[in-house]
Amino acid sequence: MEYLILAAAGAEGDGGGAMLSLLLSFGVMIALFYFLLIRPEGKRKKRAKEMLESIQIADEVVTAGGIIGRVIDIKPDTDTVVLETGGNRTRIRILKAYIVENRTVHDE
Repeated sequence: MEYLILAAAGAEGDGGGAMLSLLLSFGVMIALFYFLLIRPEGKRKKRAKEMLESIQIADEVVTAGGIIGRVIDIKPDTDTVVLETGGNRTRIRILKAYIVENRTVHDE
């Protein structure tokens, strides 16, 4: 009879340790998920937003479609930018959100 009580007490102790181990594993997985996926994506979005806000007239930019042009006008009310491309000075209007790179270096 004493053996059954001790065995039952040992089984309950193992269950608590397993639960703690499971919670610890989930905590580690959530921390890894945050540091490997969520945090870098937030930093990338912040850098992209800062780049778009720093665009000035005469900057050379690259669009998501691969068009390289020089900014000649910024229209803040519609979030569009007018680019001048090519040797024949073709002008196109694009959404500011589709600019992926600013190739002009600014002194700060």
